[in-house]
Amino acid sequence: MIVLLGYMGSGKTVVGQVISGLIGFEFIDLDHYIEFKEGKKISEIFERNGAIYFRKIENKYLKELIKEDRKVILSLGGGTPCYYNNMELLLNKSYIHTFYLSAGIKTLLNRLNDDKINRPIISGITGEDELLEFIGKHLFERRPYYQRAHHQITVDDKSLSQISKEIISTLF
Repeated sequence: MIVLLGYMGSGKTVVGQVISGLIGFEFIDLDHYIEFKEGKKISEIFERNGAIYFRKIENKYLKELIKEDRKVILSLGGGTPCYYNNMELLLNKSYIHTFYLSAGIKTLLNRLNDDKINRPIISGITGEDELLEFIGKHLFERRPYYQRAHHQITVDDKSLSQISKEIISTLF
């Protein structure tokens, strides 16, 4: 099992899809899995039930997905590694290989500035300076969790193909 983690906008989903196509593993995006299981969008879950409820079910569904050794590429939400015992769950299973897709603040700003509407956590941020400050603070808080991953892949100025091949060559 290959697990991709990192900040929003680091490319976890799209890299996971590319790797899936190259090696034939099933691809699962944890947020999409949660939406399917709950029958609601992530934004609706946050609005109706709150962040604590979301993190609780996120942990539940993560446990469900990693309970057995399968040929799966799993893309986590940006906050998943930071709550409950999620990183321990991932690091304590010998069949799970975790990859931190590390993107610099400038890369994240460029990617997220154009995609704010699809990301509830930043949709209300209007100015580029405000977004830069938000990303910097958030990344500073989350990076220690991300850095516990088995492998770290820098994604700045790399193509999807380069990133995917780097991950695959690490494992095979």
